[in-house]
Amino acid sequence: MKITKLSPDDEVGCAEAVAVDSAGWKLDCPEIVQHTPRTFANMLRYGWDLEPPQAYLARDGGAAVGVLTISVPEYDNTNQTWIDLKVHPDHRSRGIGSALVEYGEQVTRDLGRTMIGLGGIDLPKADAFARRHAFVQKAVEVNRRQDLAGLDWDLVQRMYDESLAAASAYELLHLTGALPDDLLEGMVAVTGSINDAPKDDLDVEDDVFSPERLRAYEEAQQKSDRTTYRVVARHKATGELAGHTVIAVERERPHLGEQHDTAVSRDHRGHRLGALLKSAMLLWLRTEEPGLTRIDTWNAESNDHMIGINEALNYRIVARFLDYQKTL
Repeated sequence: MKITKLSPDDEVGCAEAVAVDSAGWKLDCPEIVQHTPRTFANMLRYGWDLEPPQAYLARDGGAAVGVLTISVPEYDNTNQTWIDLKVHPDHRSRGIGSALVEYGEQVTRDLGRTMIGLGGIDLPKADAFARRHAFVQKAVEVNRRQDLAGLDWDLVQRMYDESLAAASAYELLHLTGALPDDLLEGMVAVTGSINDAPKDDLDVEDDVFSPERLRAYEEAQQKSDRTTYRVVARHKATGELAGHTVIAVERERPHLGEQHDTAVSRDHRGHRLGALLKSAMLLWLRTEEPGLTRIDTWNAESNDHMIGINEALNYRIVARFLDYQKTL
């Protein structure tokens, strides 16, 4: 078996990686939103915020049999890497997954890092695989999906009206794409509020945000051909930014949306801003993106407050994922 690093400009290699990945998800969880060759290549070019992962393709006798991606944080948590791997179902139980884990561990050592994380779907065989390689489970994440076709829009309107009444001291800004310069500094603090979300037992530092990182996020999303919609709550009396929510819509597959950040600053909690922001976003997208049919979101399973809002808005569970870590 040969493991080679993938370039985003390698159209054949990216297509092979997506084929392996899709075959694995078809067996493990068919409902997961899967990459296209285009979205996979863009991930390798731009990542989430111009911090793209590395990707490796395992071939055996010329056939693509496995894919490994390695995220290498540079903004924070610079002692760590995070790996994700998929083995084609036709080639499982042959040691390919183990070889990819070992490869990821060696890359981590070569980078001078001492901790490696692994994410995997909550299936018995996947859990046994992680534990066999001495990974320790530290957190549970849940992928939920909102079906807009089946959404009760009267409920959304009621949530908006009721939360707006509770948040009468605030006004909402609707922004597409890059933030205006005069909001950038204030949004750094709001974005940092995401660090209050549960981390369970993960050994991770808080995310570190800066104006440059927010601009990098905007650039990465735009270059990845996604339209970002942001609703921001601003305190009327002080002009202080209090919270925001962001959804990105693919242009290649405009029926797909992904919930990115939703956060409310500590000093502004208790005014139903989370419910206001999310309901306002839905009402806006109903007009701006009429082809949008579903939105996916990810939360720590222990994030009861956000999950409560999501479930009221017709989100249902697609899959549970387990996060593991290991010290090298």
